Parts: sequence; C-alpha cells; structure tokens
Amino acid sequence: MAREINLVPDVKSEMIKALKLRNITFFICIIVASVSLAAILISAGIAAGQQAVADGKKETLTLLSSKINSYSDLNDFLTIEDQLNNLSAISNNKKLLSRTFALLPALIPTGANTITISELNVNLSTGGDPTISFDAQANAGEPPYIDYAVLESFKKSMTYMRYDYGTYVDKEGNDIPAYCIVETGADGSVLSDQEKGYYALWLITGDGCNPAYETEVSEEGSDENRVLTAARVAEITRGYETEQYEGQTVVRIWRTPQFNDWYKESKVEGQPYMSVDGEISGVAHFESECISYIGAKDAAKNSITWASANDGCRLVPGSENIESTIEANNGITISNSSNGRIGDSNELVLRFSATITINSEYYNFNNKHMLAIGPKGRYNVTDSYAQIQNMFEERALDCESNDIACNNTNGGN
Repeated sequence: MAREINLVPDVKSEMIKALKLRNITFFICIIVASVSLAAILISAGIAAGQQAVADGKKETLTLLSSKINSYSDLNDFLTIEDQLNNLSAISNNKKLLSRTFALLPALIPTGANTITISELNVNLSTGGDPTISFDAQANAGEPPYIDYAVLESFKKSMTYMRYDYGTYVDKEGNDIPAYCIVETGADGSVLSDQEKGYYALWLITGDGCNPAYETEVSEEGSDENRVLTAARVAEITRGYETEQYEGQTVVRIWRTPQFNDWYKESKVEGQPYMSVDGEISGVAHFESECISYIGAKDAAKNSITWASANDGCRLVPGSENIESTIEANNGITISNSSNGRIGDSNELVLRFSATITINSEYYNFNNKHMLAIGPKGRYNVTDSYAQIQNMFEERALDCESNDIACNNTNGGN
C-alpha cells in the first residue's frame, strides 16, 4: 500500500498562505483606490459644472437687475403694486359718508316732537365708532313749554335705533350684484307699497345681472344702441314676473317678506316658500344680515302670527335696554341745554347740543343695501338730501333779559 509523505515543513506552508492573502489584499486595495479616484474625478467635474452654471445665473441676474434699475418709472410701478396689494384692506376700511342722509330721517323725530338742526358735524376718523354732533332745538311751542319732554323722548329713542343690510338673491339663492338693484325712486325715497311693504327693482336683463346666465349676452344693433333679442329676454326672465321701469325690464323683489303668499307647510316645486323658521326659497328675495323672522301657528284662528327680531344690529352702541339713561351710556351725550327764541313768530324752543355714537358697521362700504330703522319703524334708504332739508333751521336766539317765559327753566325734566 502506497503512502504519501509531506516533506514541506508546517512553517513553509503557513508562509505560502500568508503570501496569497497579501496578494489578494493588495488587489482589493488597488480596486477600491481606483473606484475612489474615479468618484473624486466625477465629483470634481460635477462641482465645476455647477459653478459654471451658477456663474452664468449670477451674470444673468446682474444683467436683469441693471435693466430693472434703469427703468425710469420703477418707483411708480412699485408704488402701484403696493397699493394693489392693499386694495382689500382699503376696501374694508372705506366709509360711505353719504349714508348720513339716510340716517337722519330715522334718527331725528318729526311731527309732534319736532327737532330741527342748526349745525351738523359727522366724524368718521375717530379711530372707533363714528360720531354725529349737532346743535339743535326742540319745539316747545305748546304747554307746558320748557319741560324737556321732547329732549327726554329723543334720548330714550336711541335704544330703539336699528340698522339692516344684506343681499338680494334670485329664486335659486344666488347673489344679485348691487349695481343691478334699484331701491329708491326719482325723489330719493325708498320704494314701498302701502300694503305689502318695501321692495327693490332687479334690472334682470342688464349685463351680468342674472347670476344664472353668462355675463356676456347676445345682442342686436350697433354698439351705441344695443338691444337684447326677444328670445334672449324671454330666456333670461324665465320663471319671473316682469314689469317695465324707465324703459328697462325689471323684477320686483320684496324686502319685506310676503308672509301670507309665501308660507307653506312644505315646499312646492316652482312656487315661493317660507317656513315658520323664516327660511325663504323659490322666489327672489332679500337675505338680511340683521333681521330674522319666525312664525307661530294659531290653531284657533288657523293662521300664522309672524314676528321679527333685530337685536344684533344696534344703530347706537351701548343702548342695551329701554330704561337706560344718559349716565348709563345709551349712546348719546347732551353737552348743554338752554331756552331760546326762533323764527319770525319768535317761538319758544329748547336749545341743546348733542353727540351721538353710531355703529361703524352702518358706514361700512362692504355692507350693501343699508337701511336705517328708527324707533317707530321709520325706514329710509335714500342718499338724497331732499327728505332732510326741512330738518335744518337757523339756531335759536338767546333769551333777552326781560323775556320772563324764555328765562323760565321750570316745568319738569
């Protein structure tokens, strides 16, 4: 039997293994070094390319900056751009001074308790709520003459002052643009019906006036004398009862709800609807931001009794209850009062100076279709001064020393 004899010593064998391991290690190191060098070269190439691109962009920006700075109207452009960005804030802060004309007929009493104004000042820039200051005289031409009854009644009436605003909507509930609504007649007075209440006229065929149709409408005739086709008018006014107003097709929209005509226990397709909760649909109407309506069923009479509420829109802030006095801040301050004579008849009157705080929401430009409501339901939405011209009169004269009636301050408070 053959035998194999290992003549290589163990030390020699270990050395051969070590040499093989060294060679493999050197080979791996060479490969790793080559890969690292390649990665470094690639990274350097990318960095150089990025720097070249950055330098190119910087040069472009420098050139553009030079061109912009050389623009002669740059400052004007930046100013206009800044103002455009502030349009929203400007609109929110805009006040309508002309609403004072609508306010006075509701604020100043006429009739038995007459007050006339000799000087008026409206301050919209107080930083808070606007104020109305005026010198006035209360008519005390009837016994007991100077008893301050007219002035006291006027002060207490501040509690009842309200305002209302909102949006006119079509029968689908879409907002109708304010420029499409006519609320006053030729004399500046609010449009009203003695039996049905207050209303407005919707210029339904005007451009963009019917939210259910495109702003641009097909028309016949020249640009100077454009006329809607009869078919287009019929299409735009479909579902509405129309009438003519100053040569235009209009729809009457009631601001005062027509409770008896609109109320139904359930909705009927194509008919006006008003629930006992005040929900209105199926008819063009006014969506009030202040006044809510509610109905109560009277089983005995088989009818609905309707009531309205307007507690959130007080025209004169601070007047929280009807028993409030001037000391309790009911929105009016009387700075002085005295007797005087006025007119050709030398009538005896009570002179006084007053300052009334008005809720800033009343003058807010963004609150559309504003209505001032007096203590006895006096309404006015006109910007015309025609209705207030009789409220102004020259200031009463001082009492002469020998005028006993005028100098008498007795008579109650």
